[in-house]
Parts: sequence; structure tokens; C-alpha cells
Amino acid sequence: MDERTVDLIFAGSLLTLPPVSSKIVRIFTSSTFTDTTMERNTLMAKCYPKIKDYCREKHGLEFQVVDMRWGVRDEATDDHMTTELCMREIKNCQRLSMGPNFVVFLGQKYGYRPIPTYILSSELQMLRDELASGNTDVQVLDTWYRKDSNAVPPISVLQPISSILINFNNKRIPKLQAEDQAIWWDTLNKMQKLFRKSAHSLHTQGKIDDETMHNYFMSVTEREVINGILNVRNTKNHCLAYVRYINNINLQNLKKASLFVDIINRSLDAEASKLLANLRDERLPHKIETSNIQKCLITKQGLSKDYNKPCYRYTVEWIGREGLDDETHGDYLKHFITHFYKNIIKLVDRAMRKEDSSAQGQIVTEILQHLHACNNSVKVFYGREDNLEKIHNYILGNSEKPLVLYGEGGCGKTSLLAKSASLTTEWFQGSRPICIIRFLGTTPDSSALTPTLISICQQISYNFMLPFESIPDDLVPLTAHFKHLITYASKEQPFLLFLDSVDQLTGTQDANKVSWLPTRLPPWVLISCAAEESNPAVSREYHVLRKMIDTEENFIEVTALGEDLAMQVIKMWMATARRDLTNYQWRLVANAIAKCSLPIFVKLVFAEICRWRSYTKPQETHLASTVMDSIMMLFERIEKQHGRILVFHALAYITAAKSGLSESELEDLISLDDKVLDDVYQYHLPPVRRIPPLLWTRIRNDLPNYLSEREADGVSVMNWYHRQFRDSARERYFKNMNMAMYFHSSIADYYLGIWGGGNPKPFKYTEIQRHRFNLTDKEGVADRKVPVQPLVFYAKDGKVSRYNLRKFGELPYHLVRSRRFIDLYQNVLFNYEWLHAKLSSCPLQAVLSDFEDACINIDDKDARRELMLVADALRLGGAVLGQYPDMLAPQLVGRLLPEIGSNPNVKMLLNACDKNGSMHCALSPVYHCLHTPGGPLKYSLEGHQFAVFAFCLTSDLRYVVSISNRFITWDLSTSDLTRDVNPGIEGIMQQLVLSPDNKWAAAYTNNNETVLLNMLSSEFQIIENPLKEEESEENESTTQEIENVTGVYLLNQHLIVHGASTWVLFNMRAERLETGKSPMNKQEWPILYMEFSSVTEYRIIFWKGDLDDDQMILHSYNADTSMEPLNYHSAMVLNRDKTLVYACTTDNNYMVSKYERNDDQQDWELVEELPRSESDEVEVMLQLKLHKDENILFGTTSNGFVLWDFSEDSRTVDEAIVLRLPHGTRNISTRMLQSNSIMLSAHRNYAVAGVRKNLYVWSLETRKLVKILDAHFGRIMQLEALTIGNWNSVVTSSIDRSVKVWNINNIFEQVHVIDRHELPIDSISLSQNLSLAVTVTRSCVGVWDLQIGKLITKMADSPLGAIVTHAVITPDAKYIISAESGNILVWHRLTEQVIFKEEQPGIKQLTLVEDGTKVISVSKPSNPPGTDFVRTTATVCVRSIPDGELQYSFEYPVRSITGIPFRPVVITSDGQHMVLSAADKTNRDCIIVYNAKTGALVNRIGLKPCSIKDVTAVVAMPHKSHLVAIITTDKGAVLDIRTKKHVRTVAKWGGSVTKEGKYGLYAPARGGLELLELKKGQTVRTFIPKVAEGVFTVICMFNKTDEYVLYYHSGKKTLRIFRTLDAHMIANYRVQTELSAVESTQDGSAIILGTVDGCVSVLAITDPEKPEMAKFLSTMPSRDEEWKKKVEKMRAQARFKAAASIVKLSTKFFGVHPENGLTAENRI
Repeated sequence: MDERTVDLIFAGSLLTLPPVSSKIVRIFTSSTFTDTTMERNTLMAKCYPKIKDYCREKHGLEFQVVDMRWGVRDEATDDHMTTELCMREIKNCQRLSMGPNFVVFLGQKYGYRPIPTYILSSELQMLRDELASGNTDVQVLDTWYRKDSNAVPPISVLQPISSILINFNNKRIPKLQAEDQAIWWDTLNKMQKLFRKSAHSLHTQGKIDDETMHNYFMSVTEREVINGILNVRNTKNHCLAYVRYINNINLQNLKKASLFVDIINRSLDAEASKLLANLRDERLPHKIETSNIQKCLITKQGLSKDYNKPCYRYTVEWIGREGLDDETHGDYLKHFITHFYKNIIKLVDRAMRKEDSSAQGQIVTEILQHLHACNNSVKVFYGREDNLEKIHNYILGNSEKPLVLYGEGGCGKTSLLAKSASLTTEWFQGSRPICIIRFLGTTPDSSALTPTLISICQQISYNFMLPFESIPDDLVPLTAHFKHLITYASKEQPFLLFLDSVDQLTGTQDANKVSWLPTRLPPWVLISCAAEESNPAVSREYHVLRKMIDTEENFIEVTALGEDLAMQVIKMWMATARRDLTNYQWRLVANAIAKCSLPIFVKLVFAEICRWRSYTKPQETHLASTVMDSIMMLFERIEKQHGRILVFHALAYITAAKSGLSESELEDLISLDDKVLDDVYQYHLPPVRRIPPLLWTRIRNDLPNYLSEREADGVSVMNWYHRQFRDSARERYFKNMNMAMYFHSSIADYYLGIWGGGNPKPFKYTEIQRHRFNLTDKEGVADRKVPVQPLVFYAKDGKVSRYNLRKFGELPYHLVRSRRFIDLYQNVLFNYEWLHAKLSSCPLQAVLSDFEDACINIDDKDARRELMLVADALRLGGAVLGQYPDMLAPQLVGRLLPEIGSNPNVKMLLNACDKNGSMHCALSPVYHCLHTPGGPLKYSLEGHQFAVFAFCLTSDLRYVVSISNRFITWDLSTSDLTRDVNPGIEGIMQQLVLSPDNKWAAAYTNNNETVLLNMLSSEFQIIENPLKEEESEENESTTQEIENVTGVYLLNQHLIVHGASTWVLFNMRAERLETGKSPMNKQEWPILYMEFSSVTEYRIIFWKGDLDDDQMILHSYNADTSMEPLNYHSAMVLNRDKTLVYACTTDNNYMVSKYERNDDQQDWELVEELPRSESDEVEVMLQLKLHKDENILFGTTSNGFVLWDFSEDSRTVDEAIVLRLPHGTRNISTRMLQSNSIMLSAHRNYAVAGVRKNLYVWSLETRKLVKILDAHFGRIMQLEALTIGNWNSVVTSSIDRSVKVWNINNIFEQVHVIDRHELPIDSISLSQNLSLAVTVTRSCVGVWDLQIGKLITKMADSPLGAIVTHAVITPDAKYIISAESGNILVWHRLTEQVIFKEEQPGIKQLTLVEDGTKVISVSKPSNPPGTDFVRTTATVCVRSIPDGELQYSFEYPVRSITGIPFRPVVITSDGQHMVLSAADKTNRDCIIVYNAKTGALVNRIGLKPCSIKDVTAVVAMPHKSHLVAIITTDKGAVLDIRTKKHVRTVAKWGGSVTKEGKYGLYAPARGGLELLELKKGQTVRTFIPKVAEGVFTVICMFNKTDEYVLYYHSGKKTLRIFRTLDAHMIANYRVQTELSAVESTQDGSAIILGTVDGCVSVLAITDPEKPEMAKFLSTMPSRDEEWKKKVEKMRAQARFKAAASIVKLSTKFFGVHPENGLTAENRI
């Protein structure tokens, strides 16, 4: 494609468009019928399936063969349409095929020479007159040809055979059929002779030219070769020819010989041989490239091959009666199909190499598809001048908003839009408009918003020579980039964007599909789009457009054509088609159009009347009066013409498909459908049991343009071009639900691949077949040559080449609708491989929609519960799985393990996760460690990187809008993140408000910026602080004081930003309109809060700003009047229409009073004092809030909540309902008038409040606290009720960066508790095996059972105010040593008693030595406040365990730098020496060596020879006890502590080392990970390339067996596991929250993670190369559903044994005190 053509395509020009490259290899095979049967059957059986697989797996291409000679039935001969169909198919192949499109097989037979189906009537008359002049009888021509005067010019049509010989197709009476067939072939022979005779005579007289004469002599094969090769420019890349010669054909056996040569009158047909020789030996070799023509010579002389020529010669005997046979000519066939395969593959590969796979090449293909679609619509457009004039005026006008064409389905919006696009060049003469045309939904890249926007941005970028690389992938910046690009438009180069079916977009991540459209257009930018109004399924977007574009002039309704215009259009189309009608027929058309003039109906009428001949009988010229009736008539006609079963099933498959079928898929499905094949082959035995391609081709030919081609899942598919065709087909073919299930089930079998890859499918012979062919068997089996259907296609190197998107899109849909639920569970919804593959290639919502679809259609409650468990587990993990699909197995296992007992399908899925999940992520949770669905938690909505300071629910309660440093919106019905807008601000947003119509959102930040967001389009504007004090009139030089922004408010058309004394009014373009000043003195009464009903009606709350003074004043203003201020304190709330106030107005009391607005007096009148609570004199009221129905008032007090119920049916109207928080839990005020909120359940039986991290639930009946839910691991910031319809929920946000939705209906359901600490875990210490661990949090030591994830106990010597810094557990798990509040403690683990305690303040290290019999504790005083560096003394103490006896201690000097971690003491590998980093006399780092047994000083080593200044760590080399490594930020130095010499320096080493001391790790904070060989300091393996991942905390280490490298990156929150041996990454595990501690078990089988939310997770390293790990996992208690019962039984036994022991001990005890005079029995 030349550069100018590419430029025109990118400019959107519709002139001289090149063809679109497709994803199909479609080959037309041309040959004579009988002489190539052996070759064609062999290709079909052995070669085509291989080519199909190659194209599919290597290039993702569909392979189709059009063999019009195979499976031809008498019905195909009847209407004489085969030749015309062949020519159309050749054109289709040339138009669609990637690479080869035509292959001809020529032998020594010229083949069938038909007579013309259509002849110009004038030409036929000339031929007839010529014959008549020679006294030749022409009656036969008059009988078989009828003049059609409806053709312009008139033509004569060869009549269908069965219209004259009625038994021609009568297979039921073979004798009559044979008679009529003999008559026809005899008649045909006569007509052939007549035509050739008269044509030759007329040619001799010069009345007709060579071509016209040759028309009557030409064979079908020659006509195909002319169209497929001789008239083609580029044959090298598209055409192949195979020429075969057979010597010594036995002409004695005429019956067999006639199959291979043309015979006439029992001898060779010389005329045919001459015509063949001219074609085969002259014209064909002259046209086609030598390399593309293969000649095969079959003789009686020996076998010879010449590989230096493009011709293979085979010497094969003409054997026996058959001549050619599969067995005797096996070598020939083998070489033939091998060569054919290689040649086709070569042409396909060549085409794909030429295919521009670059971004530019792909976008050219995309644009071309839309330009062609536009051209096709323009070709049939006529009329609508009024609408075009309106569009013309819009385009040439100065409108700033898009134009919308709307109307009902089928009204012609698409054609009008296309016509408008085609006129842009005419309308913009003198300019170079860039016309961007997208018919949305017609290609994969125009079906979803992100790829659509990318392609539009690429088209604009090309025209302005901007790099494609700068186009973002993420939707939010992509939308912003698009809106920036359109600003490049100018008068010389305006932009025109035409979007059809804008309501059809998917994947917009938004509440609506049109939010990305800019609502204000830059100059010289015009957008025109079409949307459907009447269809409820899509009209929602039209109504959203109405809200976005509030200008009526920008909406043009496209109506029906009207009777007059419709008739004009039909007459225009008829003239273009060169057709006319009789007067009677025109009257029929007028009557039909009078009843319906929709363009779709007009199109159907046109297609029908084009078929009418002038001689068509009136009873056969019927038109329907509605669209559906017309379509039904069309279906009925095609069924009669091509066979009801075949048409029924073919169209039913297309209708049943979710997104259409490719031609290959349809042929495969029909070939698997024995109902169709039994009908097609009831009188035949086919060589390959597949549907002949010709049959479908004939049907498709009779559905002109009704089946549109579009792309779905990367494949070109056929689907109904209009919704009404699909509706009509469903009505016709799916009335019987059993039939609908049959088609869905058949498609499901196809995508399951049951009969693919050569697996033969059984079938039953028909009775006619058994009788006609003398078959003894009732059944047979046949390979249907359909492809296998893997989930994933792999390249030769084992890497994923692509996914089977067709299977993902179609299989679940059909399994559900065929009600094959077991197959659905096993192969799809509870199948790990399926879920992983689909997640890896499709959005999470595509996976969830499969579950939702199944739930809707399944009645089994247990199955539905299992489905919802898995779906909710995927939804809860959506934030992780969307980015890391390989985390599927850990996510499912971590969430669903508690559910395996009663859910067999879940158990099946988790077993598959354990078995196969390690291929993708070799870290598997040992126990339940993530939120399990099904309990109170409905959704956890994640996406914020900072605390969620506020959220708002939209007025319809469907969406939640939240803020941190960005706006994130979620759909509460699906949990989908629908909008993520990052305004790029530096601060954190403090307050969020929505406009009453929910169109706008606004928030201000802690650095005084205000962000105004359009909720429909995601456009935002940032307003810098608009608040400044006016300059003083007395002193103009006074510096302007900037006032902080303290609040914002939104109306539908205005934004208000206010500070302490000023507010500014803005319009929605962020243009400042006016400024208001506070009526109060700013210093005395600053503004606390403002709210507006309109620009002129508003209220201001003033507060002094003193936390000790809670007095406030409410001012109300309306236009120029103001009400008397209301003074109150503590808390206040207004009702919705601002007529009532509830406030605390009584001094020294927190009782609540109700006031009503008196408009006459302009003041607030006291109505009543609400019932008092018992403690309202002393308990501060922090917040008042009204229920949404305004009949319940909630009060938040310091110790709980108070409710007042005003509803008529309330039993507590005279009292205040007090709900107390537990002792020690209090409400606090987050801002004046704001505190913790409470809400009521939908049935008003429970109250739910969020305090600290928990949700508290009270029963309103008993007024008692009934439930405390551990809700967040950070403080809850906000709580709102979500009670509407069936929803009975509460929404919470927290500083833990999440928003959560809780289902109150499930509040008392069993919750699978995940044990955790309240504070982050600082460190972990493990016992010898994977059983016990101790964790350190600031407040306690935790003891964990690591096999079940249970926090056994929390230990702290001082329960209140303990500060724990370190803890270790001995290998035998008997003792725990901890550092707490300046003391060292030794705990007995079983009794949980402190058995040793001694003061040692400032402990920085606890290390066990000598198999846990001794502990080293190192302490150092903290730096004084305000000092960065001091020289101080550290103390080392070595104590024995468990008695704590001090073995020795010593002190050493250290440099203590604030912010730099303490450098731990290390023990050499032989346990003999203690090495530590100290300070020398000059305050430089040095190394001191002590005897580890006695504490005696051994050596002091300076670091000057090592060129080391600042030591970060000391490492004892594990393989040599006399070597230690000194680690700095950029290198490590190895020292010999015996000789005090520097051994070597290793650059980049971070200190990690393997046990043999051979390898170390380099992991810089900015990214990258390398394995270093420590002797030479060279990088031997790269785990992570040096990519900039940002400067974050990195944890990097070997596991205890050195088999794996662990790498945690705090920015990505991922823990990556690499094999040390081959640097292969076996896991990339995304942790839920930030990792704070990690340890490896001694046997290397697992790692233990501690996180900032206080959780401990154990992850088994299930390396795929270690199959024994699967067995290890299976032994874990969590995998045994009976485990809990076993534990209970063991506990019961233990209790019984304990009781028995106590009795035994008691008996003994009492037995040794006889002096008491009581026996043991008496005492008991």
C-alpha cells in the first residue's frame, strides 16, 4: 500500500479504497468433476485439516475451502445457478482470502460445458433467427427460455428443469426421476448443438465477436480459470495450478475413460481437447508463475523425479478397470498432498509477512473496515434532504456540543450518518477535513471503548505526526488524551467524528457507555453520533445523552421514510439494479409501502421484488405488511428452495450463537449434525461425511446483505445484520424449547471439542442408504474433520501464542441454555484451567457474567450457592486478579477453603487449584487467609492508594463515588469499578459533594485546590484557591491574605467554594461569577459550613473555631431577606426541604429540640423538646443525622447512640432509644458536627454503627449489642445506609484505603474468622517445624499454630500499655523470649507464664544460639530528641534458657544515627565467635570480634583497607567460619577475622548468601535482581532486568534451603519467587496489604508472611518440578473437610484424659493425708 493511499485512509477519504485484509484463508478449488475425485477427496481427508490447524494455531486465521464440485446434488443442477455461484465465490475468495485464493487442478478432461442461464433477449433472438433461417427447429429453445421484461434490457431465462420435467428431483420414485433426467440431458445436448451452430455461423458472418461465440463453447472450469487466474494481476501470491497427464488411458473401457477424458460418440471429443490444450498448455502457463504450476506425468515407464524443476514426474501404471486408485497410486498422492500443503503454507506465510502487524498497519485495517462499511451504506442512500440540511447546518455552524441522530431500530440512522460523512469533503471545500468514521460494534476494536479510543487517537496522531507510543492504555488518561488531541483541529484541518451505534459500546468502565464523549467541543471539532431510542435494552444511553447535551437543536429524530420517499428509493434502487416491474407488480409494492415505510422494510421489499420476473404468476408475487412478516416470508421461501431441514438448522445455529458464527464453524456444526446429513445424503454415501460447501453457499446467496460479516473474538463471523432478523429467526426456529436446547447443545459439543482432532462421530445409515447400497451395518462412524478446541494455543517454544476466545465467548452461553449443568460445572465454572485462561485473556466481568448467567438459569439452590461463592470470591479478589490473573489459585484457595466440606463443586475446583495452580503461581495458601464470601461482607472495593476520606451514594443508590487523591466510582450492583479519575493533584481531597442531578462532583484538597468533575464525561477542572482578602483602601500596598478553602457545595448549574469569611460562585466551566462575604466578623465567627438550595437561597453555619466552645449560629438567606439566626451548640441537622431543625439549644444540657421555620416571622419557632435520654446532661452530643425517610433521628453521643422514632406506628415515640457502646469504646468527633454514624436495617430491627475499626450491631427490640464485626484494619471514616428494594446493606470507608459493602441480612451468618492482630506484625520467629511461630506487634507477642492459621494466644506481661519490640521461640517451641517495655522476659509457652524477667532497656536484637539453649540480647539507648548522631554504648548480654542466668555481658561503642537501623551482632558459622560493627576512636565503623562462649575480646579490625565507611550489616559467611562480610549500600567486603585481612570486595552485593557461600544477591531499591558469584563478583543470572520500578522498599533473600530467591517489592506489593538454579520465576504473588515480615521454614517448603493488617499467612512453595508438594498440601488440615470433627474428637479425648488424671492426682493427694480423718471417697 503506497504512502499516499495510507494518508488518504488516515484522513478518512472514501475515494478508491483498497480492500481490507481479513483473517481468513479462503481457497476456491477449480477442477473438472470426475477426473480429480481421488485428489480432492485425499486433500479433504488428509491435507485440509492440517492446513486448518496450521493457519489457526500459527496465525489465528480461519481456513476455508470452496469446492463447488463436491456434494453437488440434482437440486443444484435444477435452477442452473451453479456456474453463477462459482463466479461469485471466486470473487469472495479474492476479496477475503489472506494469501492463496484460487487453486486449479487440470487433467485431460475439458469438462462440463453448460448453456447460458441468462441470455440477452436480443442475442437469443439473433441466434434463433439464424437457426430458423436454416430451417432448424427452434421449438426446444422457445420451450426452455422465457423472456423477462423486468430486466433492463430484457433477458431470456433458462427455466428450472423441474418446472417442465416435474420428476427431475423425485428421488422417491427413481424410475420416473431417471426418465426425466435422461430427457433433460438429451435436451441439453440438443440445445448445446443449436447454440454452438448458430453462434459459429453468426461469428463467421461477423455479427458476434470471438468472446461472445466462445461463451457457448466454454466449460465451467475454463470460466473459473479465467476469473480466478487469467483476469488476475498478481497470481504469484494468490494462485496455484496443478496439471496432471496420464499416458496410456484404456479407451476400451469407455465408462472409466470418460471420467478422465471428454468422450463424444464413443471417441475422444476433438473440439474439447483443442479447447483444453489452449487453456492448459498455452494461456495458463503464459499467465501463471512457473513456481506456481506443477505438472504431474503418470506413465507406464518407471518412477523418475527431477527436483531441479518445478515439476514432479511420477511413473505409475494405469491399472485395471479403475485406472487410478488410492492404493496403487499412494506415492503420487503422498507427494501431491505434501507439495500442496507446503505451497499453501508458503503463500499464507508470505501474505502474513507482508501484513503490516505494526500499530500503524493494524489501525489502517481498522479504519478501512469502517470506510468500506460507510461506502456500502452510501451506495444505497437516497433522499432525506431535510435531515441532511440540518446536519449540514450543524457542521458549518458553531455548536460546541455533539449532534445526535436518534430513532427506532431500522429507521435508517446508519445510512444517514454514512451519507453525512461522505459529503464532508464537499461541505469543506478549501479545507482538508479529517473524517473519523466508526460503525461501533462491527469490529472487535470498535466494540469496546478502550480500543475504539486508541484507534481514534492513532488516526488523529498520524495526521499530526505524533508518536503512537504516547497514547495511554488506561481508560482515564486515554480519555483525557483524546480530548487533548481534538484541540489540534483548525480551520484548515477540521475534525469530524462520526459514530454509529454509540450505545453499543462495551467495557466502558462507567455507569454509562457515552460518558467519554466531550460535552464541550473545541473550535473546528464536530461529533455526530447515532443512538437508538425505542429499544429498552439500549435506550438508556440515549437518555444519558439527553442529559449530557441539553440543547434540543442537537438532536435530530430519524423517522420512517414515508410513502412517497420510500417509493422513490425503491425505484432508484431498481434502476441501479437494472430492474423494472409490471404495472400490477408496482401496485403491490405501493400497497405494501403504504403500510410500512421503515428503511429495513423497504430493503426487504426491494430484495423480494428483484426476484420477480415479468412472467411470475400473480399468486407468487406476495408482499407482507410488516418487517417480521417479510422476514418470515423470506425464510419460508429459502426453506422451500434449499430444503427445510438444512435451512432450518443452518439459520438456527447462527441465531443460537451468542456473537455469530464463522463460515468454517457453521460448516463444522452442520457436518456434525446428523439430522441434516441424513437429509442431504439420504440417497448418497459421501467420501467424507461433511456438508458440501456449495449447499451453504447457495443459502447465503439468497440472504443478500441480511447476514453481515463482523469480527468477534478475533474471528470474522456471520450474524444477522439487524436485531429484527434475529428476533424473527428466534420466533421461527426456537418456538420449541427442545429444538432450541438441541442447537445450543450441538454448539456446546463443538466448542468442547468432543469430536475434534480426528475423533470419529457415530451415525446411523438411513433406510434408503442401506437399501440402495446393500449395507448390512445399521451404524457407522466418520471423522467429521472438525478442529480440536483447546483453551490455549501454544507456540513451538511452549509459550502461549493466543487464547481460544471463541470458546470463551460461546461455550458457557450454550451449556447454560442446553441445561447441561454438570458439563458447565466440570468444564467451565468450576474448572481451574478454564477460569485461569479466560481471566488471562478477558476482563474479570466477562468471567463473572458467566456465573451470573448460570445463576439466572439454574433452579438448584445448592448449586446457585456454590456458583455465588466462587463468583463472589473472584469479585472480592477482582482488584488483584484484574492485574495478576496468575493469582487465581491462591485467591480461590485462600478464600474458599472453609467451604469445601459441604460444596462438592468448590472442593473439585480447589483440588484443581492445588494440582494445577502451581503452573502459574507456585505459592499456595496452607490455610484460609482471605475474606470468604457468603458472610456479611458483600464487596471489598479497592483501588485507592490513600485513605478514603469521603464517599457519596448517588441518588438512585446504584453507585458509590469516593475520594482520596482521585475519584473512584463503583457500581454497587456488580462491584465493578466504573470510573477512575486521577486529576493529578498533589494533596488529598477532604470533602466530596454531588450535584442534585448527580451530573457533577466536587471536592477540595488540603492544599486549597478544588476539583470539579463531570460525572458523565469524566472531564475535570482544577480551580486554584479563589479566596483572597480584598486590598485595603487605606493602604493599597497591604499584602493580600490568602484564605484557606474549608468547604464546597454543588447545585445543578453552579459550584460554590467557601472559606472562613468568603465564598465564590462558579459556573460549570469553572468560570468565576461572583463573590460573597460573610456578615459576621471572621475572627469571631468564621464560617464552618454552607449549603445552598439555589444561588439565592442558602444557609451558613458559624462556629468560633475553639474546640472548648461548641456554640454555633445558623443563618438562613433567601434572595434579599434573611431569617433570624438560630443559636445552638454541639449538634444540628436540617430536614430535606429546610423547614425543620433539630438542634441542642439548651445551655448546660445536650437534649435535642425541634424547630420549625416561620416564613411570616422569618424566624425559627420551637415546636417541641424531644424525649430525653438519661445521661443527656453530661454526655456530649457529637452529631445529629436524619433517616432518609426523615421519620427517625440519629444522635451520636460520646458513649453510644440515641434514636428518636417519629413514625406513626412507632411504639417508642415518647422515649429516646439509647444504644450503648462497650466499656472503653467511645465516639470521637472527626470534625465539628461530624462523628461516627449509625443506620437502621431495612426492616428496622437492627441498628449498625461504625466505630474505630468495627461494626457494632444492636437489636432495636432488646436495645442490646448483639454483634461486633471486625470490619477494617484502619479506622472507619464514614458509614452510609444502602437500603432500597432488596438491598439491606451498609457502606463503610476507612483509612485502610478500602470501601466495603456489608449485607445486613447475613450479619449473623457464620463468618469464617481470619485470626489477626490489631497492629502490624513487626517480626516472625519459627519453631523447628511448620507448627508454631511467634509474632511481634507493638502491643503483644502472638503465638500461632501455622498449620491452621490460628492465633493461639496473645502474651504481654503488662496488658495495658505494653511495648513489645522483639520475640523469638526456641526450636522445641517450649520457651519464648521477648523484649517488652525495657525488660527481657522468658515465657513458658504452655503455661503462658513469665518464668524469668530482668530489666534491659533499649533491646535492639534477640538471637538464639546453641540450639536455643542461650539467647543473645543486644541493647542500645535511643538518640535524644533532636539529635541526628551520637556516639553511645551498646550492651551485649548472653543468658541461658529457661532460667535466664547471665552467662556474660560486655559493652562496645557504636555510632547511633537517627533513622538508620541498628546493625545486628552475628555469630560465625562454627558458633565460636561473635562479630559486630562498632565505632573506633575516630567514630569510624570498625569490626570487633568476641569469643562467643566466654565473651572475651578476640580482635578489633579497622575497615580502612576495605575502603568501607558506613556499614549497613555484618554477615557471617556460612561455609567458612573465619570469614565475615561487611555490607554497605553498594558493595560487600569479605574479611578474614583470624588474619584481620581484607580477602576481596564484591561489588553490588546486598548481603544475602547461600549456605555454601558461593552466591549472593543484588537487589537495588530502584528495581532489578541479580545472582552474584561471590568469588569473582560477577553476575551469573538475572532474575529481574534493571527496569525502573520506582524507589521502594525491597525485601530480598534466599529461602532456608537456597533453592529459591524471595523478592518483595513494596510498590507493586508483589512477592516474586525464583528458582535459584535456572532463574525461572515460579510465582508472582500479590499480597493483600503491605508485607512487614517474611520468614522461610527450615525445610524450604513454605514461607510465612506477616502484614501490616496483623495477619499471618503460610504459603507452600508448590514448585511444578516438585510433584511431592501436592502431597504435602493434601496433608494439611485445611484440605480435610473432616478435620474439624477429628479435632473435636481429639479435644474430647484430651479433656477426658485430663479429667482422669486430675481424679488420679486427687486420689493420690488425699491418700497421703490420713490425719484428716477422711478417706478420699468421703472427700470426693
